[in-house]
Amino acid sequence: MNNPPSNLPWYRRIGPGLITACVVIGPGSLVTSSKVGASEQYGMLWVVVVSVAFMMLYMTLGAKLGAVGSAAPCDLIAAKAGRWLSVLVGLSVFFIATAFQSGNNIGVAATFEAFIDSKELVAVMVVVFNLLAIAFLFVFKDMYKMLERVMMAFVGLMLISFAINLISLRPDLVAMGKGLVTPSLGKSGDLLPVLGLIGTTFISAAAFYQAYLVRQKGWGIDEVKSGMVDARIGSIIMFLITVMLMSTAAAGLSGREDITLNSPVDVAVALEATFGPAAKVIFCFGLFSAAYSSFLVNAMIGGFMAADGLNLGSRPTDLVPRLLTAASLLLGMAVGVAVLIFDFDRTPTIIAAQAVTVVAAPLIAGVLLWLTSSRDVMGDHVNRPVTIVFGLIGLGLLLAMAGKTAFSDLPKKLESYAPAAATADAEDQ
Repeated sequence: MNNPPSNLPWYRRIGPGLITACVVIGPGSLVTSSKVGASEQYGMLWVVVVSVAFMMLYMTLGAKLGAVGSAAPCDLIAAKAGRWLSVLVGLSVFFIATAFQSGNNIGVAATFEAFIDSKELVAVMVVVFNLLAIAFLFVFKDMYKMLERVMMAFVGLMLISFAINLISLRPDLVAMGKGLVTPSLGKSGDLLPVLGLIGTTFISAAAFYQAYLVRQKGWGIDEVKSGMVDARIGSIIMFLITVMLMSTAAAGLSGREDITLNSPVDVAVALEATFGPAAKVIFCFGLFSAAYSSFLVNAMIGGFMAADGLNLGSRPTDLVPRLLTAASLLLGMAVGVAVLIFDFDRTPTIIAAQAVTVVAAPLIAGVLLWLTSSRDVMGDHVNRPVTIVFGLIGLGLLLAMAGKTAFSDLPKKLESYAPAAATADAEDQ
């Protein structure tokens, strides 16, 4: 006789949360965490606690919605508010995921660039890995089960790789502990870096996608507790990896005025210069795991949520979600390869994606909080008042990050991009 799901050991009650952790820990998160650690040492670790706490909250909301909801998430949105809102949510996520997919391609390329001098060969490798990802979508009969296994392997590689580098650096454990519990705005006293760091971990679209992953795993209302455990373990993994990245930079790269950390390769090269080739190799194993796992799942978030929003399917066996995921992969690959071979400027795609994120990130979180606070959707599993209060605080954080993007990040990018674009046009004439 099989054990009830709630009586299974924790390691048999995980899966969707691990997959979500993989998409959150990508090249952008890696670079941001390393830059903050190098500049602020351990003083900003408390931000990781805050951001992971809110991500955990929204991941548990997504897990509950997937287990309890009677239909796919966007179908629930359409039933309560009309198809227009589900289309808006689905297409917004698809656009953001596809626009940032080029960054995941560049993150995969960065691993190869650290060891291969030929841009052409690196571009070929990027194409091959995209084709493997597309094949993954269509070859496996039980795509979710295989995805879970692959992501577990990537999480293991990340944890081992980043832990080895951190332990070899002998971080200041007292300073780490103090940084985790003592709020500080760092040397600059500026709130913007805090919001930037939160933005790399508290990702509403990934939390919302937890509902799809739970449904794909086959969990129903009897597995709500399993979904909660899984979301918490996935969040703890995000916490551990982010803390390791920041602490590695704090221990090994702080005070180094001769380095710039604008890409994952910069971090790997800086570690090699300080601690030898082994540090670079080990870091690149973690980098590849972070980039390629985020690379695949990010495209799936865009493809599956867009298909569901358009009422064209949401299950792994449905054709349209897989086709839209493949389209996201191919578009991201095209931009990534163009950057590698032709030095294509992807700034306009980043600006456009950030502009959409200003609206989409709080919208998605608000919709998730709204659905899980609706008794006609959740029944006895509807959000308690305390959950709603903390959910609203998290939504406020997302609105603050949207404001940061709208009034700080975007103007800076536009300001720096306009002169460069004008210079390029003048050279072409």
